[in-house]
Amino acid sequence: MEYICKSISRSNNNASIKIKNSEITFGITPESNDDLPNPAELFLGSFSACILKNVERFSHLMNFKYSNAELTVSATRLEKPPRIDEINYELIIYSQDKKLNVDLLKKNIEKFGTIFNTVKTSCSINGEIRVL
Repeated sequence: MEYICKSISRSNNNASIKIKNSEITFGITPESNDDLPNPAELFLGSFSACILKNVERFSHLMNFKYSNAELTVSATRLEKPPRIDEINYELIIYSQDKKLNVDLLKKNIEKFGTIFNTVKTSCSINGEIRVL
C-alpha cells in the first residue's frame, strides 16, 4: 500500500494537510500555539487514529461489541536532539460484551497497527486498556 497527502504553508500564517476529501489545518507560528495542533500533536493524532481503527477492526475479527472507545495519548519530548522519547496511552472501551478479551485486543493492537509499529521502532510505548 502507498499513502499520499499534500501539504501547504503560508508565510507567517498556518499550514494545512489535504488527505482525500479532508483538510487539517495546523499551526506553524507561535501565534497559533493555543488554537491549532502542532506537528507533534498531529503525530499523536495519527497514533491515536491507528489504535482506534484497530479497535473497530478487531471488534469484528474477535467478535465483540462495544458502544464507544476513548483514547488519551501523552508523549514526552526530549530537547537534544528534539524527538519524542516515550508515548503513553490509556484506552477505555465501553462494552458489556463478555467475549471482549482485553489482553488479546491489546496484543493485536500492538502487533498489527501500521503507525503503532512504525512508532515503536523509535520510542517506548506504554499502554493500558480498561473496559467500562
